[in-house]
Amino acid sequence: MCTTCGCGENSKPKLIDPKTGNVVSIDLRQSHDREPAHHHDHDASHTKTIHLEAEILAKNDRIAERNREWFQEQNIMALNLVSSPGSGKTTLLEQTLRDLGDQMPIFVIEGDQETANDAERIRATGCRVVQVNTGTGCHLEANMVAHSMGKLQPSRNSIVMIENVGNLVCPALFDLGERCKVVILSVTEGEDKPIKYPHMFRASDIMILNKIDLLPYVQFAPDKCIQYARQVNPGIHVFQLSTTTGEGMDAWTRWLKQQVQSKEKMGT
Repeated sequence: MCTTCGCGENSKPKLIDPKTGNVVSIDLRQSHDREPAHHHDHDASHTKTIHLEAEILAKNDRIAERNREWFQEQNIMALNLVSSPGSGKTTLLEQTLRDLGDQMPIFVIEGDQETANDAERIRATGCRVVQVNTGTGCHLEANMVAHSMGKLQPSRNSIVMIENVGNLVCPALFDLGERCKVVILSVTEGEDKPIKYPHMFRASDIMILNKIDLLPYVQFAPDKCIQYARQVNPGIHVFQLSTTTGEGMDAWTRWLKQQVQSKEKMGT
């Protein structure tokens, strides 16, 4: 995370409106500076690092809880989409928007270190989107989502999709106030990803196994991958799909509609 991997150093996250190109720096009011190395006092330095990590996570969790309360008040279902780079998160979002965009309001926050490329792709579908550039940061934080809501202005009874920075490590630790994390894994990656990165798969309620149209051409055993995922998280719900051919997309979009409808019935 921040105090150990060095992300966020000398860089302020930016919120970008892809429609206007306007950029707003986000002041997280969090110190990412690390103590100078003191080889003669390793234990003390290590203790300071642990305390700083705990403080960062505690502050993030407080903001995340406020985000969650706001989402609940607005009856908004917020999903945190996480994965390694290249899994197909943005393409999944594009196809989901095409399938459901005329049936329910969906809003998107795009997280990347640089560029507004993904936000431009999402905006082309007609969806309202904001881009958060984290600079050297390797994950989104709750404060970034809170700032984004002011610009995004999602309507009541809607879905907010948060596409996190491509990384299977740090995003597992940072609650954004989402209803649940959705981890996307493609068949072009190793089937053992769930046991290599157990914290992410343990933190996620949903796993989407993407690019199944490529199964005839790659060495990947879906059953073993799902077994590994349930080894670290027995309750994880799995969707197998291809955003290219559309196979399996119906089950995913049906689940989304059911979740929204169940919240409406509960009046929450």
